[in-house]
Amino acid sequence: MIWDSWSDLIAMGGYAKYVWGSFAVVAVVLVGEQVALALRHRSALKAARTAGESS
Repeated sequence: MIWDSWSDLIAMGGYAKYVWGSFAVVAVVLVGEQVALALRHRSALKAARTAGESS
């Protein structure tokens, strides 16, 4: 697609809510995955420290 202006790009030919909505969903999922990984990593480190102290 070729756009004449930035507003045409943002409007996406009338499909903006679907296009930008899908981008938003993907962004939320990616951020959520990063948060979940960080929490799991923190939990694993805590469990490893606890296991190391009890041995």
